[in-house]
Amino acid sequence: MLVMANNSAAPRTEDDSKSPSASRARPESAERARHRSANMEDYLESMRLLGGEHGSTSVTRLSRALGVSKPSVTAAVARLSEEGLVHHERYGAVTLTARGTFVAEDVWRRHRALRIFLTDILGLSGDTAEADACRLEHHLSPATSERLGQFVDFALAGRATPPRWLSEFSAALHATGEGRASTSLARPNRSRSSEAL
Repeated sequence: MLVMANNSAAPRTEDDSKSPSASRARPESAERARHRSANMEDYLESMRLLGGEHGSTSVTRLSRALGVSKPSVTAAVARLSEEGLVHHERYGAVTLTARGTFVAEDVWRRHRALRIFLTDILGLSGDTAEADACRLEHHLSPATSERLGQFVDFALAGRATPPRWLSEFSAALHATGEGRASTSLARPNRSRSSEAL
């Protein structure tokens, strides 16, 4: 998501401490919510980030945040309005509808779970994690998204220090030169894994 690109080094907010897989109201199924282009999802997520809980912002603010022209934003907002995802009065505020809020929250949760997974578990830099999360968030299935959130919760939630296995993984990464995985890290023993099944 383009809006968050400059905020990758920012400390986590209170919202970040909440579970990525927390229960939520679903006005439409997650599967149906994902039949939008990555571009449209970015607009909705930007509105959620810029407009807070109610997702109310302006064409000008969206234009600046996404780095696109006002006419492009106006055209995108018109499409989102036709789909019932936003309300927009000419020259007025753009506001997420209940359906738009659901989609925006869904995209934001995917993005957040990916960013936390990439930084706190895989040990990638904030900039790399942010860029990759922006690309990946649009391609996760609802099942994968939910499972990723559950894994992040399991691995990190409520712990003052990382679990032992995560500390050992981090130490192994540092021992192999930070980012250049050793052969044993890059190629797990598949035969042993398949025997366990």
